[in-house]
Amino acid sequence: MIHTFHLTVDGPPRDTTRPDVTDRTFYWHDASTHPWFRANVGPLLGALGCTEPRNIDLVRIATAVLAADRSASRSGTLSRWNQREFKLTVDVIDAEPWAAHAEAVESLLAFLTGDIWHLHFRSRFGTPEPVAVVGLEASRVVLLSGGADSASGALLSGLELAAAHQGQVLISHWSSPNLAPLQRVVASEIEKLAPRSTTEHLQVHIARGRQSPTGTGYGKEDSTRSRSLLFIALGLAVASAQRLPLWLPENGYASINPPLSRSRRGSLSTKTTHPKFLADLMTLLDDVGAHGKIVNPYAWSTKGEMFKAVRESTDANTASRFLSATSSCSHTGTRSWGLPPHTACGECFGCVLRKASFQAAGLNDTTAYFTPITEKQTTWLKEKSVVPAMRDFLREPFGEYDLARLRIPAGLALADVEALCRRGRAELAEAIL
Repeated sequence: MIHTFHLTVDGPPRDTTRPDVTDRTFYWHDASTHPWFRANVGPLLGALGCTEPRNIDLVRIATAVLAADRSASRSGTLSRWNQREFKLTVDVIDAEPWAAHAEAVESLLAFLTGDIWHLHFRSRFGTPEPVAVVGLEASRVVLLSGGADSASGALLSGLELAAAHQGQVLISHWSSPNLAPLQRVVASEIEKLAPRSTTEHLQVHIARGRQSPTGTGYGKEDSTRSRSLLFIALGLAVASAQRLPLWLPENGYASINPPLSRSRRGSLSTKTTHPKFLADLMTLLDDVGAHGKIVNPYAWSTKGEMFKAVRESTDANTASRFLSATSSCSHTGTRSWGLPPHTACGECFGCVLRKASFQAAGLNDTTAYFTPITEKQTTWLKEKSVVPAMRDFLREPFGEYDLARLRIPAGLALADVEALCRRGRAELAEAIL
């Protein structure tokens, strides 16, 4: 089965009974909320500054990919997910450069999501928008998701820039309303700890709605391997106005996507910060004429080492409070039990790695983890837990065969990758074995 979708910047036709108006089309035509699309920026990204046209195109492509990804159900679970096939048409400002490199885009998406993609591009400018002035006094743009890695990186970046009397733009993306307040809290704490380092904090809301203009509901798929591509694209769009570097803070151990066990090869982690993905993305952006300067300053650090850097740059109590206020949980199922949105499951890969990192850094973890009180809750939590698989994985040796399967680019020394994996595994082993 081929899943066919189209992201257009044209408004939906007044006659919604037309046969071409279906749940196969996503209409993003302005900066407002509709049942079919929710956004606080328009498709020309005027609110994000004078962005480069090809970077605007990248945001549209990433938006279309995520919308399609969320609308086509998978079968199976984890590493046994099926491979889907997509035919996706995207309205971009100029279709020619993207059409010339369509195969590269498709290959990039295949690596990211594990699916087959066929992309087609249509030239559509969109309705003109007012353009904001963003990033004039900044030296870099930093992604701030609300997670522990991005918060650590943004804080450490802010402390460095404040000492040099420079600034940064923090950019966040959210689709769930529970995430936006958390991002604001973290940004506020960074400004307190590194005064005058943040020139702006931009929160971008882009999300496919629940139903098409006809009232027909879009499909629903909970896995979102493509989500971080939109986050990166938004960051690059902001950075493109002043040709600033984009900081993408992510611990290197999670970035290389190590397996959780012999049968579960990193399927619970995004590949968006994998060195191969970033290298291929930057090459593609250079080829199409987009701004693509991406830096992961923690590509050779474990999460525990990032936590230690926060402790060394502040103090133990401050680091504990700051990091405990972030979110690393990949499951939102706790909402089914009527719990506060900041409650973490404690058993997914993100939560387990987070716990291990607090322990490795010698920090008190005050994160609110889910404590089941009923048999049904206990069963749910057990089903979500990656701990048994991680224990099996950590008890096995990790050698050359495992390294070869991580698809590390030729320019990186395998000895350095092996050392990073060894340190990351040691942090996990200390916490769960």
